[in-house]
Amino acid sequence: MGSGSGLKIDERRKQILEILSRQGSVRVTELSAALGATVVTIRSDLSALERDGYLERVQGGAVQSVKNFYNMGFNRRATENESFKKEVARRAADMVRDGETLFINSGTTTLLTAMELKRKLNLNILTDSLPVAVELGAVPTFRVMLLGGEINAQYLFTYGNDARERLKGFVADKAILSVDGVDAEAGITTYHAEEATIDKMMMERSRQTLIVADYTKLGHASFSRVGDVNEAEVLVTNAEARQETGQVLEKLDIEIVYAESETEWI
Repeated sequence: MGSGSGLKIDERRKQILEILSRQGSVRVTELSAALGATVVTIRSDLSALERDGYLERVQGGAVQSVKNFYNMGFNRRATENESFKKEVARRAADMVRDGETLFINSGTTTLLTAMELKRKLNLNILTDSLPVAVELGAVPTFRVMLLGGEINAQYLFTYGNDARERLKGFVADKAILSVDGVDAEAGITTYHAEEATIDKMMMERSRQTLIVADYTKLGHASFSRVGDVNEAEVLVTNAEARQETGQVLEKLDIEIVYAESETEWI
């Protein structure tokens, strides 16, 4: 077919994972034909993806691994604007002090923030995010609690009445929230209706809320409303926001902290 001829390595491997997600298994010869790459190249791709835990090699091809099955939806989002998200994550982690208690919700930017938090000491963390709980659960000085409840297996978070009831028993120094939209009129919004309630409770039960969002989320509204922008204390975003969404920022009634360690009050 040759439709994948000339694909860059990352794009080709992303397509392999997408095919694997749909079919559950792939064959080297079929991938070679579909992506316009040699059999040797495809085998190399499969070996690399196996090392990262996304698939398991079998005779003549590969099958879906547990990691790939449960993380595919999350992984697709994680690769979008990754460099901007990492900048935001580093800056947000800088604002956390040793010994604090944190609420952390589900999202790719909060997962990156969690990775940055490993340089801190003695944190208490309550989260509805399975990846965040796994990422931080092994840190010796951290105490990590995962909210119980139902599980969204595609996007890897817990929700429901059990999660809400558990959350009522805690207060935090900071809530670190990844969201899908920040807009002066629409407010703070998220794609997942079942998580919006959890996010709102985290905001209400913390002394300070940090919204972590790269510039692509600013001026946009998603499906479910979490609250007004001014219900949070700080928006942590990347420096590109100044050029890309300057007029949007002027309308936001919130402290804005840029990834370049500059703070501006609007």
